[in-house]
Amino acid sequence: MSPVLASVLQLLALLVALGLSYRPLGDHMARVYSSEKHLRVEKWIYKGIGADPSVEMRWPAYLRGVLAFSAVSLLFLYLLQRVQGSLPGSLGFVSIDPDQAFNTAASFVANTNWQSYYGEQAMGHVVQTGGLAVQNFLSAAVGIAVAVALVRGFARSRTGELGNFWADLVRGVVRILLPISVIGALVLVACGAIQNFAGIHEVGQFTGGAQQWNGGAVASQEVIKELGTNGGGYFNANSAHPFENPNGLSNLFEIYLILVIPFALTRTFGRMVGSLRQGYAILGTMATIWLGFTALMMWTEFAHHGPAFDLAGGAMEGKETRFGIAGSSIFAVATTLTSTGAVNSFHSSYTGFGGGITMLGMQLGEIAPGGVGSGLYGMLIMAIIAVFIAGLMVGRTPEYLGKKIGTREIKFAACYILITPALVLGFTAVAMALDTPSQSMTNSGAHGFSEILYAYTSGANNNGSAFAGLNADTQWFNTTIGIAMLLGRFLPMVFVLALAGSLAEQKPVPETAGTLRTEKPLFTGLLVGTILIVTGLTYFPALALGPLAEGLAA
Repeated sequence: MSPVLASVLQLLALLVALGLSYRPLGDHMARVYSSEKHLRVEKWIYKGIGADPSVEMRWPAYLRGVLAFSAVSLLFLYLLQRVQGSLPGSLGFVSIDPDQAFNTAASFVANTNWQSYYGEQAMGHVVQTGGLAVQNFLSAAVGIAVAVALVRGFARSRTGELGNFWADLVRGVVRILLPISVIGALVLVACGAIQNFAGIHEVGQFTGGAQQWNGGAVASQEVIKELGTNGGGYFNANSAHPFENPNGLSNLFEIYLILVIPFALTRTFGRMVGSLRQGYAILGTMATIWLGFTALMMWTEFAHHGPAFDLAGGAMEGKETRFGIAGSSIFAVATTLTSTGAVNSFHSSYTGFGGGITMLGMQLGEIAPGGVGSGLYGMLIMAIIAVFIAGLMVGRTPEYLGKKIGTREIKFAACYILITPALVLGFTAVAMALDTPSQSMTNSGAHGFSEILYAYTSGANNNGSAFAGLNADTQWFNTTIGIAMLLGRFLPMVFVLALAGSLAEQKPVPETAGTLRTEKPLFTGLLVGTILIVTGLTYFPALALGPLAEGLAA
């Protein structure tokens, strides 16, 4: 079988699996966030944290819940790492240094999972399972909760109430993430992923001495790392490690886990606003960009010419032979068009244009299909920008889902889309201007610039993948990337929830002959164009200095 045919078959199998899951999962999530009943275990949790799930919250209260919960999570995870050396099950590892502990805590609480450490050489079982794995569930549930609050803003009228954050958080974990993770972990164990609490042991004699590995609850952490679009690996090689991702079947299953909830949330959105066709329009936009990026990535990696590439059948440097170009390319696009950041190959070794595709995927805002929750609310923000542009062209007040998009709403949307580029480009410019940060680059020239641009793009967009080649375990990068992750996660949420509150207070606008039909393919095309143009105008100069310059010089 030719590599190209194998890649097409993998993509078709993935599409079938996602298609079969779309309706049941999307409808289930809509029922979860619309139900007024609480499970017994949920009632115990509410009682334990002192929350009343029946109290409706306006957007400031909802935001306070998000920020307070995340701040406590950040402090807990930081302290857990700082006392690791005194904990049982630490495998003899010492406590984490303050700057790296801050970076890791910020990373996992912000759903970024950027790692500037070697997981198998730094974190014991307690920190991995009691700290990092737990945050994989909680940060994902926070993202879904914020997305659902925005959907309620569109669905409700003449009220500022957006639901209850604590109820949304608990339901997301108990009814959605945990059940799927249990089943997914069993699948990964069946594929060969490890699941134990073994200590450090030798696995054989090799040239230069024995090689040592430590065990761990890898399968259970791997499944929520992908399902929650988190990305932090138990081992430094991440999903290229055979203990995390043993074979081609597990690889395809992990890609499925990355994409299934973000895509299915579009049906949840359609259900909750009372129009499935609106959900299909958002789905069509996400799928168009994702398929386009996947096809372009495969073309750049298969078609790159040269004797070494011809013998290998494509650009195989930095890619696992277990997965090949097809499995690596599909995974790379999925992980960077979502906020996952897991890697089964090293993006620094991709062709110049291939590395640029991974970077551009994050710079789009990770909305195709995006992170768990964050992809949906990011896409809805872009939909508001698109109807605003359409309104300017025809001289009509823009409307979306029966709500007028006035100056207040467009200001919130504009602030949302400006935050991340400001963080990425600002921190990159400062790092390149100073001597110390630039000394962390392994490469010079365009590729070296790409290393730093990619690092801040990954951090501020809450992706977490690394370009490789950059020594990011320094006080400068641990601190600045940590700040970028926190601001890139929570500042946009402020404007999302403020926008949700503003929309919920409005009364519905009746549809007329002049109303833009946002459920039609024409709007999908307008939305795709808006996303690409806004991103292109923002990031093109920086991309021209990095991956584009490298690709054209090849």
